Amino acid sequence: MRGSVTIDAGAVLKLREEGKSLLPVGMVAVDGDFSRGDVIAVRDAEGKEIARGLANYSSAEARLLCKHASSEVEQLLGYCGEPEMVHRDNMVVQH
Repeated sequence: MRGSVTIDAGAVLKLREEGKSLLPVGMVAVDGDFSRGDVIAVRDAEGKEIARGLANYSSAEARLLCKHASSEVEQLLGYCGEPEMVHRDNMVVQH
């Protein structure tokens, strides 16, 4: 894998318990250098991998989106992309 994102406890709960997609607002850090479409790891605050999925944004874009609402994507990036960092359909969550 080319990189990973670290997410907050609320996002961990949404992914594991509710089967939701990973939204930028739940991301707290981005590691590595990856492109849109690359497989990335999703880690909790302790660094434990909880999921893997296809990134909808590059690592540089993801760093700009951390902790921001999906409604702010166009304002932050200058274009309207996907509302989620990793869509649930493109993610495998480890329980």
